[in-house]
Amino acid sequence: MIEWLWLLLPIAAATGWLSAWHQERQRSKNTFWSPDYLKGLNYLLNEEPDKAIDIFIKLIEVDSDTVETHLALGVLFRRRGEVNRAIRIHQNLIARPALHPHQRSNAMFELAEDYRCAGLLDRAEQLFQELVASSTHQVLALHQLLEIYQQEQDWEKAINTAQQLTNASSEARHVDIAQYYCEQAEYYRKQGQNNAALNTIQYALKIDSNCVRASLLEGQLALVRHDQEGAILAFQRIEQQNPDYLTEVIEPLQICYQTLGRQNEFVLYLLHILKHYGGIRPMLVLTEIVKQEEGEQQAVDFIVKEMHKRPSLQGLDHLLDMALFNVDNITRNHLLLLKDLMTQFLKNKPAYKCRHCGFTARKLHWQCPSCKQWSTLKPIQGIDSE
Repeated sequence: MIEWLWLLLPIAAATGWLSAWHQERQRSKNTFWSPDYLKGLNYLLNEEPDKAIDIFIKLIEVDSDTVETHLALGVLFRRRGEVNRAIRIHQNLIARPALHPHQRSNAMFELAEDYRCAGLLDRAEQLFQELVASSTHQVLALHQLLEIYQQEQDWEKAINTAQQLTNASSEARHVDIAQYYCEQAEYYRKQGQNNAALNTIQYALKIDSNCVRASLLEGQLALVRHDQEGAILAFQRIEQQNPDYLTEVIEPLQICYQTLGRQNEFVLYLLHILKHYGGIRPMLVLTEIVKQEEGEQQAVDFIVKEMHKRPSLQGLDHLLDMALFNVDNITRNHLLLLKDLMTQFLKNKPAYKCRHCGFTARKLHWQCPSCKQWSTLKPIQGIDSE
């Protein structure tokens, strides 16, 4: 008798599987190919999306298995710029009491995205915070909250959210957090709250010791206090942080050393920078110093020598300026024409380039306007420099 029971077990299993398969097939057929579903698709094809939405909402009430289709439909409307229709679909999904918790969280996330795209940032923020608190879509929700706080320039919330994101995903966000502190410091400085600005800068350097922007701000605040020694220390720190940005401190350092009457130290520093890192800015400043102290011919000899080492359009433009004062009228006219052509060529030439997306700009942006990455725009070096 027992042997017969063992023989019946595979037959029972196969019968159960076939029965389940048949039911699933029938359910799929009834759901996805029902007349109402086809009618909804027809409305979409005939550019009548509101009627289509009404049909699909009724289908949800009948069978919750169509939820994924409705989610996809809402995303499609949002990408087409029809955010109000996307909101309507996702709101109705969330309103269904029988919705599975995972499907509800998906619908909440999409609705929050709808609100963000519609500019309803307070509503989007509330939904994203709920998702973070419930640990569903936590990392994605934190990313979206970070975007909102950057857009609103709420740097305190941005700092807290970035720290949460670091803990939740192990993503390295120290560069971004330091930039948020710098944004706060910029705000305090504009309000005349220099002590608060300085304290915030120290937070930035504690989070990211290589934050060039924090050192620049610290040096600028030192200049406001007439603390040239402190400014020099802050500005020269940039060589260890990121020498690509040394061109940003040449002018303020020159002011510091001139105020202190230590021009020779500044010349030695420029020679050090030129030897180890190059750059058109230190070369041009040194050329002017040589011109003032040793004369026109020595300055020309110096810039020609440096141009052989590191060709630069800006250097050539400067050399033309010097040559124009030492030629006869005929040659001068030719040089003036060349000078005008060079000026036009350099007029709109970018000075900075994003190392992440390639965006170029005439002035320094700490956050790339194109890819939104922080600290990725750097001075362009070489023949196309500055």
